[in-house]
Amino acid sequence: MLPPTLRLPLGYRSRPATTEDVPAIHALVTACERQVHGRARSDSGAVAADLARPGLVPGTDTVLVLDPAGRLAARAWVDRRSEVDVHPDHRGRGLGAALLGWTLERARQAGSARVVQTVADADTDAVALLRAHGYEPLVTAWLLEFVMSAGPTVPRPPAGITVRPFRAGDGPAVHVLVQDAFDEWQERRQAYEEWAAHTVDRPTFAPRQSALAFAGNQLVGAALALDVPGTGEGYLEQVAVRRDHRGRGIARLLLRHAFRDFHRTGRGACTLWTHSDTGALDLYLRVGMTVRHSSTVFRNDLGA
Repeated sequence: MLPPTLRLPLGYRSRPATTEDVPAIHALVTACERQVHGRARSDSGAVAADLARPGLVPGTDTVLVLDPAGRLAARAWVDRRSEVDVHPDHRGRGLGAALLGWTLERARQAGSARVVQTVADADTDAVALLRAHGYEPLVTAWLLEFVMSAGPTVPRPPAGITVRPFRAGDGPAVHVLVQDAFDEWQERRQAYEEWAAHTVDRPTFAPRQSALAFAGNQLVGAALALDVPGTGEGYLEQVAVRRDHRGRGIARLLLRHAFRDFHRTGRGACTLWTHSDTGALDLYLRVGMTVRHSSTVFRNDLGA
């Protein structure tokens, strides 16, 4: 089935994305981040993992928009979730509206009941565009930071708990722990391959800064870290504690281990994302993190 027709301004053309386009897409995404937030934090591994999402077919579910000189001006993909990015140099020409409309048509064509998309609250033009296309807020997401001017202290572990860095072979056990912990709010469980592409198999994965907590020989907590080049800071992709071990200070312990280990490598801050469905914001604030900026996850119920 052919994807919907994309109507573009004169001189622009489109084609699907391929894995060879990952560097150019990454450059586009970071340019958008710098415009909105004054800094970039994405890495090419995240772009590659999105293109490899189970169920996403690049030939029909992705589109790149090229300017008259053949340079990447915008991109979009859709597969239950969607992303639309327009290079700052090409905004105000209708590309965002055209791509957003394309994602909705493609989602309907594929039989999706709903599409969700995350947009930075500071990007007021993008927020207005989503609302004009029938999107409604679903959850709030926050990027939190822990600034490290001095070496972070690490609390004493709870009785019976030990902490060590991630080792080769830990992936399957950590995957099960994370999926079990996130079952309360995530839409679906991820297969190992999909999860690993966003975490432990990512080129920026930092095993030495990824702390695992054990009760005896049993894994009960994990904080998975990324070290993204050029950012000067560490990033925690996932933090999870087994339900029957929550309330013991294990998450705080893992966070402090990660902060300390990133500080030892010369990083000046450590960041992570959380959203309102997880109920974890207060935990991170108590550890000493602060909100750097917020985003909203919007939804469009296609049958409404």
